[in-house]
Amino acid sequence: MAVTVSRPRDAPVLLEIAMRLLSRVLPLLLGLGLASCAHVKVGTNYDPAAVQRISDFRTYAWLSHPQQSKDSRINNDITDAQVREAVNSNLQARGYQLVDADANPDFLIGWQGAINTRLSAETVDSYWGYPWDPFWGAYYGPSQTYVRQYDVGTLILDVVDAHAKTLVWRGTSQADLGDTPSIQTNSGKLQKGVEKMLKEFPPKPPKEKK
Repeated sequence: MAVTVSRPRDAPVLLEIAMRLLSRVLPLLLGLGLASCAHVKVGTNYDPAAVQRISDFRTYAWLSHPQQSKDSRINNDITDAQVREAVNSNLQARGYQLVDADANPDFLIGWQGAINTRLSAETVDSYWGYPWDPFWGAYYGPSQTYVRQYDVGTLILDVVDAHAKTLVWRGTSQADLGDTPSIQTNSGKLQKGVEKMLKEFPPKPPKEKK
């Protein structure tokens, strides 16, 4: 015996109401999704010939911060203090000792930063993804594209062999700063970036092939 499933007469009306609500909520959901996906990306590089020297480093001093940018969001005493505090707490927790620059340190460390504006575009279909059914008529709205402007902060840490005067290690961290581009107001991301970078310091020597 065949079973016939009837659809309520007001179903198209209910779907239309739902679609209207969805069109209002989509931008918010998209923004939340982008925010939740935003994380700190890091990368490191080093001189393979200096791995043994780096592993012997015990003391360090700070290089003076270069004023390469006129961006006051980066070049200010507060940001400089936050970067130094994040680096110092991490290194000193692992036994490195901060000394004066004239106290013959093993290595010197310095930082640079930048904030750049970017755009991202996300296209979202105005339905939940199930197959189209002619029964519902034109209640499937067109796709919509949402454009978001945001700022990306970049932090670079350089480690210089104090005796050879050569760069031996570099870490780079990037994070979405959202609508609050100051690194100062994103100190949590700054701290996380420093922590993730310095997990790769000192670099491990490459494994010997058997």
